[in-house]
Formats: sequence, structure tokens, C-alpha cells
Amino acid sequence: MQENAQELITYLSGFVSDRRKLRLEEVLTERMRHMTVVLEDVYQAHNASAVLRSCDCFGVQDVHFIENRNKFKISEDVSMGSTQWLTIKKHNQHENNTLACIKELKSKGYRIVATTPHKDDKTIAELDITKPFALIFGTEITGISQDVFNVADDFVKIPMYGFTESFNISVSAALCMYELTTRIRDAKINYQLSADEKKEIYLEWLKVSISKSDLIIKEFLSKKLDH
Repeated sequence: MQENAQELITYLSGFVSDRRKLRLEEVLTERMRHMTVVLEDVYQAHNASAVLRSCDCFGVQDVHFIENRNKFKISEDVSMGSTQWLTIKKHNQHENNTLACIKELKSKGYRIVATTPHKDDKTIAELDITKPFALIFGTEITGISQDVFNVADDFVKIPMYGFTESFNISVSAALCMYELTTRIRDAKINYQLSADEKKEIYLEWLKVSISKSDLIIKEFLSKKLDH
């Protein structure tokens, strides 16, 4: 990590209480990128927002939004400020943003896990969690696209015993995250972030924890130039 960034962390730390710093460090310790969440063309803001809130609660740091037809929208009343603690990436620069997102994730070593029934599907209790994976949820009405279906490495479902055929996407995501993050932590997998990743995220969290942090940072950088 760049020396300036470390110096900035040290400087900004002086603007938050010890209690606040301890809380940031506690949460950061349990953050993971071993599992990431992908939302493909989700169009209802309250659903996307509820998923973000669950990601924060369960310690899933990265969320990918694929925007082919529908744009990423947030309802702050539902997300409860969770967006500021997460790393959110929008995929909207390609002709087929689904395949571009999947290609990027696979290049980083993620297995692609589609949340949809399939002849070779597994339950969330059976899914292999030893290697990093990306859990993809599709749009509210039709589910995942055929593109996801064609290239997925695994298919996962949530067991259901009633007449209704599916859960609401935000409920489905929360159930999957609860089960899978619990299994990851219980399995003693090395899911924690690297030292550099922690520093990068900690710096971003300090910024959102401090009022007018942009002005404080500008002043800090100006003083460094003067010296």
C-alpha cells in the first residue's frame, strides 16, 4: 500500500474516537471476499437495498450489479446506510454486461454459482465452500439470464416445502448468505481480507466516519506539499 495512504490513515484516525476505531477494526476482521454477491438486472430498489443490508450484516464486502436492462437503484430507508460500508461495482459498460462481469470474476478465481433449480443443483447446505465463489441472483420475475445459466460452474437452491415456488429475491439472498457465511466461518477457511485489503477498506470507512473528511484530507495533502 502506498506510504501516503498509510500516513493518511494515521492522520484521519485522530478524528475518530477510540470506541469508533475499535468498532471499525472488529467489523473489518470478519469481512470476507471469499464469497461475493452478484445481482443481475434487479429492478426494484427495495430488493437491491435489502440485499445490500444483508451483505453488510453477514460480512460480505463486495457486491456486483449487472445493468443490462435495469439500473442500480437504492432505497436508503431499506439499506440503512449499508452502501457506505460495502464495495459496490456496477457492470454497465459492455454490450453484454453479464458475460463481462462473469469473465472478470472468473479471472479473479471465483466459481460462478447460479441461484436457480437445475438437474445438477445442490442445496445451500451441500455447496462446496472451500474455494471463492460468486453467488448470482437474477431479476425478480424471470430469475437469472440464459447467459448465466450457460456458464455457471454450480447451481444452488433453497429447499422449500410449501406451495409457493420461490422466495422473494431479498429473502433468498439473506437465507443463502446466512447459511453460507456460517459454513465458511465454521469450516476455518482463511476467508479474512489481506492486510492491504483491510487498509484500503479501513481508509474508506474512516472517510465516511468523519464529517467533511474531504476537506480534512485536502488540508492534509496541502501540508505535505508545503513540506
